[in-house]
Amino acid sequence: MTDLKKRIEDSFILQGLMETFGARLLSVKDGEVQIELPYAKSLTQQQGFLHAGAVTSIADSACGYAALTKAPEGCDIVSAEFKINMLRPAIGEKFIATGTVENAGRNLTVCRGEVVAISGETRKLVALMQATMVNVRV
Repeated sequence: MTDLKKRIEDSFILQGLMETFGARLLSVKDGEVQIELPYAKSLTQQQGFLHAGAVTSIADSACGYAALTKAPEGCDIVSAEFKINMLRPAIGEKFIATGTVENAGRNLTVCRGEVVAISGETRKLVALMQATMVNVRV
């Protein structure tokens, strides 16, 4: 797992969008990855909530990296499809996206993503994602 964790960390650093957002890799476990995003006014929509595009991006990346923990050697991951439900406005000091592998096949991996908004001690689930990731030979 240590080599895989390093591989995911090295890949995450190369993601320009995550860098632009100020997101960071929070944890890597077998079949689960968490990404943290601090609130930034530059990532909001017109009402001051975190933009759905930012919420979707961190959920997608968390699911992709969770899938990578299960991918065969010599493969990378790309998103094939996802569906996201915004459950409530994304209001918080920071946001944590958790990607979890539900089923890892030879070519496709299905993941569940959750995004939680955190303000002080309060945690609220703001989005749910279902994603299909593809193993791509590199």
